[in-house]
Amino acid sequence: MTDVLVESRLPLPLLRRGKVREVYEVDDARLLLVASDRVSAFDVVMREPVPHKGAVLTQLSAFWFDRLADVVPHHCLSADADDIVRQVPSLAPHRDALAGRAMLTRRATPAPFECIVRGYLSGSAWAEYRQSGTLAGEPLPAGLVESARLDPPIFSPATKAERGHDENVTFDHVVRGLGRPMATRLRDASLALYEAGRGYAAGRGIIIADTKFEFGTGADGTLMVIDEILTPDSSRFWPADRYQPGRGQPSFDKQPLRDYLTAIKRRGEWSGEAPPPPLPPEVVAATSERYRDAYRRITGHALA
Repeated sequence: MTDVLVESRLPLPLLRRGKVREVYEVDDARLLLVASDRVSAFDVVMREPVPHKGAVLTQLSAFWFDRLADVVPHHCLSADADDIVRQVPSLAPHRDALAGRAMLTRRATPAPFECIVRGYLSGSAWAEYRQSGTLAGEPLPAGLVESARLDPPIFSPATKAERGHDENVTFDHVVRGLGRPMATRLRDASLALYEAGRGYAAGRGIIIADTKFEFGTGADGTLMVIDEILTPDSSRFWPADRYQPGRGQPSFDKQPLRDYLTAIKRRGEWSGEAPPPPLPPEVVAATSERYRDAYRRITGHALA
């Protein structure tokens, strides 16, 4: 495993640099995704990286892509550093920086919507329901409590915001944007992946409360799941043995970081905007452990 990585710099054209990943162009058919250890909260990237975070995101995505390949095709070609170097020899001097955190992928044209599936009422969905009894403007049954299980799970798409927060929208909004056939494909693929993923995770003692999928189409029109899949960054993972509806749940993600930032915002010590406050070492360590614990529980072995 490589040391903490704040930002990769590789001898390939940089397509974009996101909050967590750098995306490089390999050729007309392939991209290279490198997950750093950067961490964001409240749409602000922190100064301090979280050790092992990028490796967890990459290796857990690779695990799920392989496991769920029969459900929906995916874009991953390889997440093995030695194999990537064999396919892209110019990366040989950077092999150690790629180890565990790089993924060679097929190119795809991304769908312009976040494909969210909610199996439990939490986060922004709970906030909207508490205020109006709806989700993306559509009514839900009365009397639900925070963290209530939703049967069946709900496809809850969202816009992709260039800045700020994504906005929950209705399925009909996606139909108007993409046409009914593509909207239906996205909905059905999202629900199928979620059901398969949460069924497996349940056997490992984890509830996948909700998750976000990204999809793209290949040059031949094949619909593929892209980016990351069923990770602590794209999903809410809850320990099943501590689940209790009617309240917020402990989770396997950056909850220690969010809790710390929320506390100092309440004390008036941070505005919630950039620049970020310094993070205590114990908050960084606790966040790192949450990510690694999620990986261990789901895959059955420690992070390589």
